[in-house]
Amino acid sequence: MSRQPGLIFVISGPSGVGKDAVIEKLVDADPQLERSVSYTTRRPRPGETDGVDYSFVSREEFERLIEQAEFLEHASYDGNLYGTSRQRVEELREAGHDVILKIDVKGAEQVRARLRDATFIFLAPPTMEELVRRSALRKTESAEERSARQMIAEKEMTFASHYDHVVVNDDLDRAVAEVLEIIRGVRSRQS
Repeated sequence: MSRQPGLIFVISGPSGVGKDAVIEKLVDADPQLERSVSYTTRRPRPGETDGVDYSFVSREEFERLIEQAEFLEHASYDGNLYGTSRQRVEELREAGHDVILKIDVKGAEQVRARLRDATFIFLAPPTMEELVRRSALRKTESAEERSARQMIAEKEMTFASHYDHVVVNDDLDRAVAEVLEIIRGVRSRQS
């Protein structure tokens, strides 16, 4: 009997909502989950590692990957390019892992058109004020960059209704538990 390919879980939400923290705890809590490492043209932030947080590439390399149809989805966000490797996702799924994709709302729409069996989870802040406060605490962006990201975040919030589930990240452990419950529910319906 052949093994079922892994499931796909897309997690989106505005910058600063805590997607990385939630995903890190999900992967730690559930050995069947794997995070797909996306490509980006943006510079690494302090503490980020190439090949772990993202695959950091030049714009030229990213465009070459687009031409080779390497991406399941790709989008421009705040002047930088981001993309999900089709090959990496397929390899993880074929190995039986359930794959978490951290993707912005534009990329999620592309995945929705290509992968009908994916589950879409929108991670929302408790309030926009809290999102702005969290972004300022990160101290990785200038006030100008934070302002631009806030405008993007407000627009992204309008896409929440397009998702299968909306989880408010008001408390990290509670949000992680809610997402794990969603994942387990999808698994039980698939088996």
